[in-house]
Amino acid sequence: MTNSGAPFAGLRVIELADDIAGEFTGRLLAEMGADVIKLEPPGGSPTRAVGPFARGEEGPETSLNFWYYNSNKRSAALDVVRERAQFEALLAGADFLVITAQPAALKAQGIDLADLSARFARLIVLSVTPFGLDGPWADFKSSDLVALAAGGPLNSCGYDDHAIPPIRPGGNQGYHTATSFALIGALLALLERQKTGKGQVLDVSMHEACAVNIELANPYWFYPRVNVHRQTCRHAQPTPTQPALFRCGDDRYVYFALILSDQKAWRTLVEWMESKGMAADLVEPAFSDVAYRQARFQDVQALVECFFLVQSAEEAYHEGQARGLPIGVLNAPEDTLEDVHLRARGFFVEVDHGAYGKVRYPGASYRFSSFGEVPRTRAPHIGEHTAEVLAEIAGAQRAAQ
Repeated sequence: MTNSGAPFAGLRVIELADDIAGEFTGRLLAEMGADVIKLEPPGGSPTRAVGPFARGEEGPETSLNFWYYNSNKRSAALDVVRERAQFEALLAGADFLVITAQPAALKAQGIDLADLSARFARLIVLSVTPFGLDGPWADFKSSDLVALAAGGPLNSCGYDDHAIPPIRPGGNQGYHTATSFALIGALLALLERQKTGKGQVLDVSMHEACAVNIELANPYWFYPRVNVHRQTCRHAQPTPTQPALFRCGDDRYVYFALILSDQKAWRTLVEWMESKGMAADLVEPAFSDVAYRQARFQDVQALVECFFLVQSAEEAYHEGQARGLPIGVLNAPEDTLEDVHLRARGFFVEVDHGAYGKVRYPGASYRFSSFGEVPRTRAPHIGEHTAEVLAEIAGAQRAAQ
């Protein structure tokens, strides 16, 4: 299956992945035109058991989680231990092997990544695992929450009240962080192969990816030797900063990061508040001094809270943006589906899921002016393309004789 005119058109990826980090890596390659063949055991990938499920019908073909992370792929049901010849025949014609098995699992399956790299010289082996291919934790079990905790980001996520434990952010951020590092590594490995003609083993650790993705915590500790502390819906800092969530008159919230030291933003805000007769004493010359208003930030905060309460979230958002202020509405998932800007850009696309009708998906992650768009296709059924893939293997072997 090829997508001519796409960035990764002509590349073939064999995916042997049973977690989100590996599956998302494969999906990002697929949506840029690579032919991604997902190898599943005859009973299907274990990720097919992850809910929620379409119409509440639990089963291997109805996992919405699986649909999302496996769109644009082909599925071949193959036992890589018993059917090693077919597995290796696939690798012989592949550019990438995306694999998530940890060292003990690799050994149990008789898979030696270094050996595969040596025998299939152009193959780029992209290993995406919880803790990497070596080290004392190499076979430890993980999850998105474990990765965020052990890597450090979790300590910066939560509420002002530190009697409440840290809170995991949504969206599989630990897995997605690993995927981002894997995709960057894949591009670098491709560039290296262009120069040398040889692939390599690329070892991506979710733990390490998260450990360097903790925003300000690292530099604050490396340089002034202070820890940052989590805050409600704003960046963790060594000392508390002003709350940035403001409730509006329609019971929705806006996020507005008021940086008191930014003179231009301060003047703009005061002018806006004054236009509604709500600036009170903020117009006094003394408030032009940064130190003066920082010393009275609680008074400033109270006035700004009242200011947002007399307007709707959408009004505040558009008026604030028109004045050049960084402000946005807090959308619920259902709000995002109806987002005017996303609709205007045609971001959400409908994919035909047969008996389940048209299902709305997020659109392309990238838009290239030099490449055509790769249409989003549904995730494959278990082994849907097995015969097709095996026929391609046979054809390639005949051509090589």
